[in-house]
Amino acid sequence: MRSAFMAVGRPAEGGAALGALVMAWSVAAWVGSAEVTYAIDVKLTMEEAKKALEAGRVPMEKAAESAKPDEEVKKLMKQVSLTTRVGADPEKDPCGANAILRTKRYRLEAFGRQEATESKKQKKEVRMPDGFIQKVVDMPNMEIEVQLCGDDEYFADGVKVAFQQGSKTIHPIDVGPAERGRKNESQGPAYRSRFTARFAYDGFDPNAKTKVVIFFPDGKTEEFEADFSKVK
Repeated sequence: MRSAFMAVGRPAEGGAALGALVMAWSVAAWVGSAEVTYAIDVKLTMEEAKKALEAGRVPMEKAAESAKPDEEVKKLMKQVSLTTRVGADPEKDPCGANAILRTKRYRLEAFGRQEATESKKQKKEVRMPDGFIQKVVDMPNMEIEVQLCGDDEYFADGVKVAFQQGSKTIHPIDVGPAERGRKNESQGPAYRSRFTARFAYDGFDPNAKTKVVIFFPDGKTEEFEADFSKVK
């Protein structure tokens, strides 16, 4: 799975342990946010970015320090996985098309949770360098991960996606290849897959109700509503 953070790289200072942490942060980018959401924040100050890190870090610290840390962390991760998801709720419709919006706050809060995890593991305070935070703040694109189901392993090969806002159609700056379908254990089509796409923030209204439209090579389409005003 491709991540927009692949272009960020390692910080110049901080030592091997912090460098390893940055790599771990990239792996953890699928994690969502546990906080109440508002409109997508395209512009963040450094102060706001650090508050977003704290918003991810503190709940993870509390979960890890609870009497049953494994259960509490699992509960937290289940909760945050829905925060920036639009489309079908996988708890209610396991095969309904949906997408996770990897906004700037999404990534920062995910990294805050990773700070908590690494701090506990290393038994010392571990924090993301300001230079790395600034690169997150300056990111021009929002990555989305689209999840959907179909009838064969390769049903998602060649799929495309776009946003529809009123009469305007917004296309991504790039689309990653879809994963080979995995067996679907729940009801519905036999396979599930996912793919990523990146949309430029200056190309769409981050506060608007939107349709996410998925285009299949055979001409079929699938769409679902996404209210961006409820995602931060």
